[in-house]
Amino acid sequence: MLSLDELVKYALEEDRAFNDVTTEYVVGRGVRARARAVAKSQGIMAGGWVAEKVFKVLDPALAFVQVKEEGEGFSPGGVLFTVEGEASSILRGERVALNFLQRLCGIATTTRQFVKAVEGLGVKIMDTRKTTPLLRLLEKYAVKMGGGKNHRFDLREMVLIKENHIEIAGSVSEAIKRARRSGKFVEVEVKNLRELQEALEAGADRIMLDNFHVDEMKKAVSLAKGKVELEASGGITLDNVREVAATGVDMISIGSLTHSFRSSDISLLLEAL
Repeated sequence: MLSLDELVKYALEEDRAFNDVTTEYVVGRGVRARARAVAKSQGIMAGGWVAEKVFKVLDPALAFVQVKEEGEGFSPGGVLFTVEGEASSILRGERVALNFLQRLCGIATTTRQFVKAVEGLGVKIMDTRKTTPLLRLLEKYAVKMGGGKNHRFDLREMVLIKENHIEIAGSVSEAIKRARRSGKFVEVEVKNLRELQEALEAGADRIMLDNFHVDEMKKAVSLAKGKVELEASGGITLDNVREVAATGVDMISIGSLTHSFRSSDISLLLEAL
């Protein structure tokens, strides 16, 4: 797994930040500047420390000050951070720093919208493994800053039996029986009430209701409440998430938190000193 230092270094190398011909010829060296990261949309702060890492890798002498705390809301015109020092260093890191920051703030903002939509119902909003390759830890961090919870981080953390596993094993109960040998927490995805009953009898630790209609969810909750955790997943949007939460499920996992969010609009504005 890549460390943050490695990830930032590769991102800067991808952008050829160490060979920025525009800055080299137009700005040159020895010019000092101060830059402000200014929000152009409303959102939730997440990943300021990643942006700081970008600038520090380029130039440890840069002075970075985070204005908005992680998880704090911001409005259009709000300053998220400032960075001061060699102008060429700031310009070389601008795009990479903003790429990280806009993405993470966008995920946190989207998550906060879902969390607020189910306030008072006692249900957890959770992410999935539908993340950008190599950015999973950062994206799941952003979900937490938005008030959501993290589902499993990787394939080793817990057992999650899905439809393709069941197809190979032959049945829900057989898949659970085999999974028990791992000694780990066992969750199983079911697609109807018959499979739900089978999973209950086989002793699953958690059951995922995959693309259940709301009426089916209510029946599932009636059958399983108090016996096992229930997770709703599939087709969950801001328009229907409260209705799903009201069925009594314990958690709702939403892939769109990390694959269909809208990045926050943030600009870096410089002024010469």
